[in-house]
Amino acid sequence: MDTTSKLTVVVQEYERAVIFRLGRLLKGGARGPGIFFIVPCIDSYRKVDLRTVSFDVPPQEVLSRDSVTVSVDAVVYFRIKNPIMATNNVEDYSHSTRLLAATTLRNVLGTKNLAEILSERETISHVMQSTLDEATDPWGVKVERVEIKDVRLPVQLQRAMAAEAEAAREARAKVIAAEGEQKASRALKEAAEVIAESPAALQLRYLQTLNAISAEKNSTIIFPLPIDLIRHFFK
Repeated sequence: MDTTSKLTVVVQEYERAVIFRLGRLLKGGARGPGIFFIVPCIDSYRKVDLRTVSFDVPPQEVLSRDSVTVSVDAVVYFRIKNPIMATNNVEDYSHSTRLLAATTLRNVLGTKNLAEILSERETISHVMQSTLDEATDPWGVKVERVEIKDVRLPVQLQRAMAAEAEAAREARAKVIAAEGEQKASRALKEAAEVIAESPAALQLRYLQTLNAISAEKNSTIIFPLPIDLIRHFFK
């Protein structure tokens, strides 16, 4: 075989090629995009995809700080920012990043209580993304985003939380009803005081009552005598 002949290799826009010549990294860094030549039996190369890759972190059984067991899964988005480091510094950057993401998820959630896990997903995602990005930096990997997908609680705990929420709603409803009764009682008391102090107000209320009765289209209407006429008999 003629070792002086060359082979043509095409690298896509989203790819880079790391070339080794007799085991040593070829000067000039990663090649691409475009076309380049390698010498058979002397040169070897490895293509690295620079596009963003996503993967699911399997559900992790986590014991929260307040001793509640929850199952949490997430999704991680990452890309290669340095093809040479991703090739030389780690055997399999994708597999290593997946393992590290699962471990980081358990470690971060272990420092939170259940209420924080349920209400602070965005904060947890940011902390996890920052921790992962720092750990994978020597591998030439850039972790762009981490999202918590789902938090699953034990069935018994779900029932207990549902019962607690229902009791809280009933308590709030009773408080609101009591406040409404209190306000209505105060309004009736003030209205009674105003009517007692002003005979004209009582007469106006009497006329309003007659108007309301006549609007109901009853066949028989009984008109009570005005209080001013009856008052003379009482005297």
